[in-house]
Amino acid sequence: MSDKSNIPPSPADMPQNTASDNMGDPGAISFRKREWYSRGYLPHRDRIHLLQSITFRLADSMPQELLEQLEKELQEIPKNRKDLEKRKRMEQWLDAGMGCCALKHAEVAEYLESTLLHFDGVRYRILAWVIMPNHVHTLINPLVPMAKIIQGWKSFSARWMLENNQRLHLKIPNPNQVWMREYWDRFIRDDNHHKAVVDYIHNNPVKAGLCNDAIDWPWSSAAGPKAGNADARVGMSSNTADEDVGAPRVTAPRRP
Repeated sequence: MSDKSNIPPSPADMPQNTASDNMGDPGAISFRKREWYSRGYLPHRDRIHLLQSITFRLADSMPQELLEQLEKELQEIPKNRKDLEKRKRMEQWLDAGMGCCALKHAEVAEYLESTLLHFDGVRYRILAWVIMPNHVHTLINPLVPMAKIIQGWKSFSARWMLENNQRLHLKIPNPNQVWMREYWDRFIRDDNHHKAVVDYIHNNPVKAGLCNDAIDWPWSSAAGPKAGNADARVGMSSNTADEDVGAPRVTAPRRP
C-alpha cells in the first residue's frame, strides 16, 4: 500500500503505560498486577496500551480428530517450540476452510466487521483486521482487559448469526456454541513484529487463495478506513451493546 494514511501506528507511536498510569483507578492497578498469565506453553501478557494480535475462530473450524492427532505429534517436540508449532499447524488448517465457514457469507462478514468497529476508540483502537471464512485476525491497542473485548465481539455477533442461521443458510451446527471459547493472542514486541503482523493479517486471504491482492478482499483493513457508521450498520447503540455483553456503561467519546 502506497498510502501511508492506511498504515496502522507502530508501537513507537503508541502511548505506553508507566507506574503513574491510572494511579487513581484501583481497577487499572489490579489489572496491571495480573497482566502476565498462561493458557498453554508460553506466557501471555494482557496490559492496557500493549498492542495485541488476536485470532478467534468458529467452533466447528477444526475437527476434533485433527486436534487429537496434533496433540500426539506435539509430544515429540521440545516444550519451547510446542506453542509455535501448534499455532502454525492450526493456521494452515484454518486457511483450508473447514467447517460451516459462516463468515464467508457477505452479510455475516459485514455485520461482524461492524461489530469489530463498534467500540473502536472506546474499549480499544483497532489497527488491522481481516475476516476469513471461519476465523478472524485483529490487531488492537486495548483500553480495557482483552478478555472483555473478545467476549463482546463473540457475544453480539453469535446472537445475530443464530437469529439469521436459517435465513442465510449458514448451517451453524451447534446453537450453543458459535465461537470456540479459546483465542490466540500475542503482544507486539517491536516495530518489526508490528509490521510482520499487519502484513500477515492483510495477506491472509491471498495466502489462502481467496483473492489475488490483499486490497481485493472486502472484509479487511487492507484497503484503508471503512466508510459509514458502524452502529447504524449493526443496528445498535453503545448502550445496547453494553447490555448485551454484560459490560459497564462506557461514556468516553468515540474516536472520529
